Amino acid sequence: MDTKLTLSIDKRVISQAKQYAKKKGVSLSEMVENYFLLLTKTPESDDFVLSSTVKSLKGSFTAPENFDYKAILREEKSKKFL
Repeated sequence: MDTKLTLSIDKRVISQAKQYAKKKGVSLSEMVENYFLLLTKTPESDDFVLSSTVKSLKGSFTAPENFDYKAILREEKSKKFL
């Protein structure tokens, strides 16, 4: 059963992710779901195989050392609700 999930993500990141998903022929939801599966994989669940899309995303993003996502989130939310 699928369930909706609301995420707050920078518009540029969403745009880039949508372009990437389109090139790979998958939905953005599928990419996110596969990534979450990767993150929550436990050693005893080695029996599932990652899609090539998820494998290609693994390690593709490294945040700068001074990256404060909470500050950015607060700033964007304050813009939204002004």
